[in-house]
Amino acid sequence: MELQIKNGDYVPDSQGGLVRLEEERALLQRVLFRLSARRGALPFLPGLGSRLYLLSREKPAARLSAARQYVAEALAEENVDVGEVTLSGGEGGHMEVSVFLTWQGEELEASVTI
Repeated sequence: MELQIKNGDYVPDSQGGLVRLEEERALLQRVLFRLSARRGALPFLPGLGSRLYLLSREKPAARLSAARQYVAEALAEENVDVGEVTLSGGEGGHMEVSVFLTWQGEELEASVTI
């Protein structure tokens, strides 16, 4: 069981405690955190996070391939199978990375904006 985080803070429940996540919701929270955190930004956990923030430095033709590599790298420690990775946007603005995962036989999707 994990505590729910929203906008960088724990979410309170209606009884003065904190909201706890189980199973699929906890996994999705971890996946989203790993994809949105910059790899190397946490000094004591240098391998946590992704390098998706570097996508804008790639040539447009190489971005999807790089996104696939960065997602696989970021989620290597999670017990998920990474399926399709899609990339949209990027024309002078933000890019959205969508990841399709399989976890315990269930299909899941996670998206982050870079």
